[in-house]
Amino acid sequence: MKKIGFCLLFLMCFLVTGCGKETEADLLNKLDKKINDGKGYVLTGDLEILNNDDIYNYEVETAYKKDNYYKITLTNVSNDHEQVILKNDDGVYVLTPSLNKSFKFQSDWPYNNSQVYLLQSIINDIENDSEKTFKEKDSNYIFTSSVNYPNNRDLVNQKVTFNSKLELQEVVVLDSDEVPNLTLKVKNIDYNPSFKDNYFDLEEIMSTVSIEETMETAAINDVIYPLVLPEGTMLTNEEKINMTEGERVILTFSGDKPFLLVEETTKAMDEFTVIPTMGEPYMFMDSLGILADNSVSFTSNGIDYYLVSDVMNQDELIEIANSINVLPTMK
Repeated sequence: MKKIGFCLLFLMCFLVTGCGKETEADLLNKLDKKINDGKGYVLTGDLEILNNDDIYNYEVETAYKKDNYYKITLTNVSNDHEQVILKNDDGVYVLTPSLNKSFKFQSDWPYNNSQVYLLQSIINDIENDSEKTFKEKDSNYIFTSSVNYPNNRDLVNQKVTFNSKLELQEVVVLDSDEVPNLTLKVKNIDYNPSFKDNYFDLEEIMSTVSIEETMETAAINDVIYPLVLPEGTMLTNEEKINMTEGERVILTFSGDKPFLLVEETTKAMDEFTVIPTMGEPYMFMDSLGILADNSVSFTSNGIDYYLVSDVMNQDELIEIANSINVLPTMK
């Protein structure tokens, strides 16, 4: 009897200690249910973006309502410039309240590539990677998986950290040299938010935003040149044009990979304006812009930039656009 009692005690200890330890699959299943079984969530955090040795910091608020409503508010810490990515029944928008305008996209965003500030995207990337890794460290769960950034192929992996309560703590997106390019540090996640009926309405969002000052400018005091040029390509012409309101500079680059760069003073709209556009929302330096098949456009420090080429691909256009420095440089 003593022998039987000892065996039963041993078996019970094994069941408590051995079977009580959650597996990688268990954790992913719980995370998936936590996100997808609820009505939505609100995430707040700090996002750091590395671009050509420059660091840009944003305050992020992600609001998601099941099944297809998203509102991502990005506020540049250095200048309080706020932009909003909105998806509702009418489409996908990038709102720039300081300019009283919004671009409307016919886009599959956010499902067409990874999104560092969306829980669904983070979990999907982990679940879809058959070679993902998992470890426990300091009472945290850490997953490493591949990512899908088709317009930035340098970004290859993400390291995602959850605490013991399966609360997201940090997401770090790494390039091929394992250098962090995107780092999201989560402040809070509310899995039971209450949204007003018009919370994801375009007009309602614009009417509730408080704008202290606009980004508009009247003159281009310093022409900004790209720091990166394709081999065999050079600046061959520069033309400055005075407009009714503001100025425009047209830079022509000729050679093996010719392109046109237009810089124009930014003007806020008198009335809220929605501008239909082709392409996808994309982060350029310190603001959200538009990435199309053969062009990119964005606004930075009161200047609208438009870059177009008939021969360069999107990767090349992005590289040039992200090299346009905020300080004037020599030609």
